[in-house]
Amino acid sequence: MADDHRRRRWRPVVVLIVLLGLGGLVAWQVNDALGLSVRPADVPAEHLTAAPARDDVAPPRITAIDVPPHPRLRLAARAVAGALAARGAPQPASYAGATGAVLRVRLDPRFAGGPEAYRISRAGPGLSVDAGALAGAAAGLYAIADRISAGAVVPADGRVVTPRLGLRLTDLGAVGLPDDPAAYARDNYTLNSDVVGDALLPRAPYVDGTAVRRIATQFRRLVEHSLAQGYNGVVIPGFLEYVAFRDLDVYPDGDPHRARAAAMVAAFGPVWRYAHDLGMKVYFQTDMLALSPPLRAYLERTVGGLRTEDDRLWRVYRAGLAELFDVLPYADGLMIRIGEGGAAYRLPGWDYSAEIAVTTPAAVRAMLRSFLRVAGDAGKDVIFRTWSVGIGAVGDLHTNPAAYREVLGGLTDEHLIVSTKYSLGDFYSHLPLNDTLFEGNQRRIVEFQSRREFEGLGALPNDMGVLHQLALRRFLAANPHVEGVWTWAQGGGPLLAGPRTLDLRTGFWQLYDLNTYVTAKLAWNPDVDTAAATADWARRTFSSDPATVSAICQAMALSREAVTTGLYIGPYADSSVKALGLEPPPMMWIFEWDIVTGDSATLDTIYAVSRDHVDEAVAEGATAVRDARRMRALVAATDPATWRDPELRRRFTATLDYQVDLFETVGAYRTTFLRHVQWLDTGSAAARDAWLAAADRYESARAGHVRRYGADRDLPAFNFTAADIGLTLAQRDETMAWLARGLLVAVVLLLLWGALPGAPVAPRTLWTAATRPWRLARLDASPSRVDRVLVWAVPAAAVVLSRAILTSFAAPAHLVPTLGAWLLFALTLRLLVRDPYLLFAAIGGLALLRTVLLALGLVARGPGGYWFAIWTSPPTRTVYVTVAFAAFLALFAVAYSVLRRGYAMSRRQAAGRVLLAAGIPLAALGALMALLGLEQALTSWNDQLALLPWGLHRILGITVYLEIPADLPVLVAAAGGVLAVAGAALTLFRRTAAVRSD
Repeated sequence: MADDHRRRRWRPVVVLIVLLGLGGLVAWQVNDALGLSVRPADVPAEHLTAAPARDDVAPPRITAIDVPPHPRLRLAARAVAGALAARGAPQPASYAGATGAVLRVRLDPRFAGGPEAYRISRAGPGLSVDAGALAGAAAGLYAIADRISAGAVVPADGRVVTPRLGLRLTDLGAVGLPDDPAAYARDNYTLNSDVVGDALLPRAPYVDGTAVRRIATQFRRLVEHSLAQGYNGVVIPGFLEYVAFRDLDVYPDGDPHRARAAAMVAAFGPVWRYAHDLGMKVYFQTDMLALSPPLRAYLERTVGGLRTEDDRLWRVYRAGLAELFDVLPYADGLMIRIGEGGAAYRLPGWDYSAEIAVTTPAAVRAMLRSFLRVAGDAGKDVIFRTWSVGIGAVGDLHTNPAAYREVLGGLTDEHLIVSTKYSLGDFYSHLPLNDTLFEGNQRRIVEFQSRREFEGLGALPNDMGVLHQLALRRFLAANPHVEGVWTWAQGGGPLLAGPRTLDLRTGFWQLYDLNTYVTAKLAWNPDVDTAAATADWARRTFSSDPATVSAICQAMALSREAVTTGLYIGPYADSSVKALGLEPPPMMWIFEWDIVTGDSATLDTIYAVSRDHVDEAVAEGATAVRDARRMRALVAATDPATWRDPELRRRFTATLDYQVDLFETVGAYRTTFLRHVQWLDTGSAAARDAWLAAADRYESARAGHVRRYGADRDLPAFNFTAADIGLTLAQRDETMAWLARGLLVAVVLLLLWGALPGAPVAPRTLWTAATRPWRLARLDASPSRVDRVLVWAVPAAAVVLSRAILTSFAAPAHLVPTLGAWLLFALTLRLLVRDPYLLFAAIGGLALLRTVLLALGLVARGPGGYWFAIWTSPPTRTVYVTVAFAAFLALFAVAYSVLRRGYAMSRRQAAGRVLLAAGIPLAALGALMALLGLEQALTSWNDQLALLPWGLHRILGITVYLEIPADLPVLVAAAGGVLAVAGAALTLFRRTAAVRSD
């Protein structure tokens, strides 16, 4: 008996140790998932300068242009003639055999230096361009046109010029994009980049000829503009829509996909061929796996699904690629991306899609080897983009040299080209150069973006020349296999969510055409003077007046400093951060692309990284505004009469007005959230006063910004919805802290009251339940009707109030499942016992303890302080999660104990009832999430609590981004169902056995 007594005495201690141990394991896992790590990033230093002012050089005297009769050379000759006319010189004639001041092209197959090499020399009073091929001759003519347009000396020194990089690709610019303002919506975050959408018809003839002609006109202009800038290749979205799989039974007879593919080839084949006929390489581009419903069904029948390591699957795609090269024979190859896909990339009304399915090194290698077999036979190239974001080696391919070696190591083929973004991440600033471009012996090209998607989508002045030069020089010095660039003139990001600015077509596209122009020059000569190149762009585009050009160049020399301080928080952005199990980008507080966020996870993390440099981070906002105002003053001070086009001057000053206004608004918000989180961290009264004052400035600035630009399609207002949600919650922190303090005092006093001798029955019962629940059965008390109500009503009120305080009374999406789970658990047990008093007392006592624990996390600085500790303080998080999870498990242990001791149930009976009571809320929660949809359920919850970026659902999808299984609600409901069934079986088994024994 003594041994049994000792065992019973130590049993609660053992249970507590076990519960705390389990809580510690959960805390360890949570810390691993949420752990914050920071290390300095090797961010390249940019030093922009303005080229010194100079007068224009008089254009050379050219009375005639004599070129061989080829469309490529005639087009280039027209560029020279147009440049002369723009400078006020007489329009030269163009004919063979001219004499005098003639610009003459001479083709000689013996000319050394390669197909694009040329030499410009003096030839009497005129000039000569010597080359061995059409490409070189055209390049020489475009070089002369460029120098004339820039008001510079034509370098007729007889030197042979060859491009440093032989492959210089551009994207499709704005070809095919709609220009109707109604198509542009601030929340249209579709990432589809198809350019043929306007021409598609749902039924035969499937393609609208009028729309095709419109797209063809835009494409011809893009090709001619790109050739003049120095590009020699273009990338066109498309693959599956041109393929009928004619040698396979993917599409049965009568399937419209066959006729549609034939219509696409017939309509757009000649359009894209225009680039080939003028000497540009033409690459088609697709995401993998590219799918249509019949193709998916065919793969299911023949391969058993999307088995991307199986050659039977790639046999199908090999047939498709061979057909593409057959029906579009001028195509030079196929560009493949495997890292993006899904609903955001689909064209409405178009049943072609892409799925992220090539996710293992073996699958990548199988895909590439398969496609390279076709490409090798046809003399074409396969360009594989390393842009792949996800789990494992393939998911890390873009930024991890070890992953690059694992996936592509040893995979060499003369027809394989690997394309990689220049930055160690997406097209943000404050990122190191991408060291995977130092890897491998494959042919490599470097990706650049002109219309910077994360930095205003082209609406802000942003001279990238110096950074692009730093990157190219570094890669060329480290890797002899780098042979080209791919410049995105328009692409990247949501093409219809940002400014209605269309390259070569609409809006102030000239602003980001600077980067396309300079990057082409760098591809020809990485040592080009980038400041002089910017000045050339200014002369070509705006004015030949030295003072005006100088002012524009001085403004552009400030542009990078303005952008990288106005849109980034330096102490955070200059760090390589891992937080919440992810590697967030260096901007983050402005979530892709214009959403100023208000979520605690992001803002608390930014502050935690910047904690020792808050004043510096705040000051950056003012610096950015100052730089933007200087830029605006420089351009506004120019003489309007010196501009070729008054509309361009108006657009430039309007853009700078917008930049000043935007930077003032986000600068005020920067100060607001940094000072607010500083107050959460330190409790400083000065920080509190500063954040409240900044909040007033922000609200005023935001209202003005939205009023001025909310309906502007060219210079659209940023989206402050998430910021306002976060600010509303932040403004309640202090009030919630006081409510939590009051609740904590009330609960503690209630419990202490119950500890006093002679205390009323209900407080004494709750005290016993909270401190020694195993003794509830031995209480010597006769509860009144009031006592019976109080033992559940008081804890229920405490639970409701504490959770409402945690959510700042703003998140019913959190309260409904949380309080609903408590209610279902208690009611289920209530239905399984005759007198619920002791049971409600046990649950109530534990509920009060958990209320005390939660209130302790809220009393300092409210919900904001609670979440700040969760996100940024591992010791606090460890202790809290350990105790909180132990308390969660204790609910079931206590219920079991009371059923055993207070209701004299057997182990089987008590366990059955606890399992049933635990399973029903779990099943109900899973069913509710499944009914609402997991993504929508998480979105509603997050929108009200502002814990994760508001834009996650709108752009990427919370479940996709956080890699939450889509079938989680079903799994939760199933788990709850299993528990409930097991519990019911145990309960009914004993009841049946009891009946039989009678």
